[in-house]
Amino acid sequence: MNKKTPTLSIRGLHRSFRSGDGVLEVLKGIDLDIYPGEMIGLVGPSGCGKSTLLHAAGLLEKPNAGEVYIAGRECLSLSDNARTAIRRNSIGVVYQFHHLMRELTALDNVALPQMIAGRSQSAARREAERLLSILGLGERLAHQPAQLSGGEQQRVAIARAIANKPQILLADEPTGNLDPNTSGNVFQSLFDLTRLEGVSALVATHNMDLIPYMDRVFTVKEGKLIPY
Repeated sequence: MNKKTPTLSIRGLHRSFRSGDGVLEVLKGIDLDIYPGEMIGLVGPSGCGKSTLLHAAGLLEKPNAGEVYIAGRECLSLSDNARTAIRRNSIGVVYQFHHLMRELTALDNVALPQMIAGRSQSAARREAERLLSILGLGERLAHQPAQLSGGEQQRVAIARAIANKPQILLADEPTGNLDPNTSGNVFQSLFDLTRLEGVSALVATHNMDLIPYMDRVFTVKEGKLIPY
């Protein structure tokens, strides 16, 4: 992919919801390009539309109007199966809560999505070990989530999101459930790993301490995307 082809491109995105007898317009024509290796910040108060934009970018819900391109390919017009394949292979997601499988070890939580995508068990486990070691969890591979701290659990979730080598990582308040010190350490891990792996990222956050990590920062105001 060359520099002129965005990893993620959003055009004319509109999203509204029924609210009582009326309609609540959350997104009113959003345009955004994210280029290879960029980390873009999305800030603003709860309810402004950050998560709605991430859900549309991640093909988790269809907007009322607009287009979403990943690596130059328009995605919203595709079949459900084709969009599912793109989510599995091209999009990584990190949520505020880690959503790890409690009965699996850290290693297997990161290996499983790779196996679902078709990688052999041995190759998936090798890649899981590599990523977790980069994130400082090389001694915690056999631990289940309940045996890990909150910061460690979120690092496992980051490794899981990166494991299938997505082109774009979407992070929705990835450190919002952590104390300030742990939050800074976990986000540093997220930043370092995306840079190392060459993954583009769109990060929604309330934490203004994270802004210096971003290449560009936007806020959603009155349904529009505004440079911060």
